[in-house]
Amino acid sequence: MSHILVVDDEPAICWGLREFLTDDGHEVSVAASAEEALRMTETIRPDVVVMDVRLPGMDGLSAIQHLRPRIGTAPIVVITAFGTLDTAVRAVHEGAFDYLTKPFDLDQAAMVLNRAITSCAPIVEEPAASPPNDTGVGLIGSSPAMQRIFKQIALVAAADVPVLITGESGTGKELVARLLHQHSARRDKPFLPVCLAALNPGLVESELFGHARGSFTGATEDRRGVFEFAERGTLLLDEIGDTPLPLQVKLLRVLENREYSVVGDPRPRPTQVRIIAATNRSLPEMIAAGTFREDLYYRLSVFHIELPPLCERLSDLPDLANHFLRLAPGNSAQHRFAEGFLDALQQRPWAGNVRELRNAIEYAALLARSGPLRAEHLPPPLPLPQVGHVEKTTAEQQIATGVSDWVSQLAEQLVEFGATTDLYDRLLSVVEPPLLQAVLAQCGHNRAAAAQKLGLHRGTLRQKLKQHGIDK
Repeated sequence: MSHILVVDDEPAICWGLREFLTDDGHEVSVAASAEEALRMTETIRPDVVVMDVRLPGMDGLSAIQHLRPRIGTAPIVVITAFGTLDTAVRAVHEGAFDYLTKPFDLDQAAMVLNRAITSCAPIVEEPAASPPNDTGVGLIGSSPAMQRIFKQIALVAAADVPVLITGESGTGKELVARLLHQHSARRDKPFLPVCLAALNPGLVESELFGHARGSFTGATEDRRGVFEFAERGTLLLDEIGDTPLPLQVKLLRVLENREYSVVGDPRPRPTQVRIIAATNRSLPEMIAAGTFREDLYYRLSVFHIELPPLCERLSDLPDLANHFLRLAPGNSAQHRFAEGFLDALQQRPWAGNVRELRNAIEYAALLARSGPLRAEHLPPPLPLPQVGHVEKTTAEQQIATGVSDWVSQLAEQLVEFGATTDLYDRLLSVVEPPLLQAVLAQCGHNRAAAAQKLGLHRGTLRQKLKQHGIDK
């Protein structure tokens, strides 16, 4: 097995990791500071280092460059209780293999460490250039859901692959796209957001790719398209779900061949634009309905970032509210929250997500003038969308109908239906695996979060995953 060095000044963390990893057969050494770890690596060569960011003396991220000459390419997994986008980006730039946010699930830690052990080098080599100075202001949150988003941005920003950003309206999809651009090697080149739904359907191809003079009535001169304006930069195709099918074919060609044709000029033109797509629609459902191409979906979603709705990250609400209060119009220095204001925010449904929250804070600040913001200053909440309720009811009806049909078909197949005594177990073997897989994927394969969402004990979830051969 492997030799793992744990560097953390919290004895409970060191004890927990040592017990867990020792049970798996690994040899574990422990250091309470970066300086102690450096002294230890003069005589030992760990296969993996697990290191906290906040340490007495030298911090964990600064220690990476001092450890690297001593441990070679051994992966370093960073752990922190104060994960931010800056922390994630710096960890990646310093050459960390991955990072975990406290409190973390031991099963999740095991998955990360197993990947680290089987690898031979960090995910990202130490860059020649300094990391960007942008602090990512605007993407606020310390919840586990936002920690996953920070890590995803840090990992994929420099990868230069297409990214699909999905999430409800108002969750910050364009902001994430801008941060991907700012933390990439293209940061000095253009970032152009284009809302496809807002373009004239008859001219959308011309807007994207440009047109040649005389290519259609009214084309009196050559015109450059956004692909040319965004050359070597990043192009955000917002509302990608509203793309007409003929244009989807042309976008697929751009992604596969890195070239496009101007309207009225069949000659292909090379392009070095990075494409990021965003939508609040379900593209898999559109594929099933025949309104979105499956091949384009896979080319766009080389890396997929799913933004959580505000109702799933209410622990971030106070930080977001304070951030928007500082940006509110008027004398924001005099603004403050009266007692009960944040409680009132927590009780609202936030159908419009972060965008609705910002509008609500600005509205309340205007009514409060220079006084404290009170619950009565808030605007009425947006009504919850009825479409979602109808879809949920329809889906539940489909499940009920499917189970009824399944039982009927089974009765026809079995001559002695009355002798069958394992129908319940058979049904569970059919419906449990997709349920567990879907919830695990939704929770970023964090078993603790998945167990909580399912209403199961973590040990029960582990047994069920083992039973069905899931998430090994």
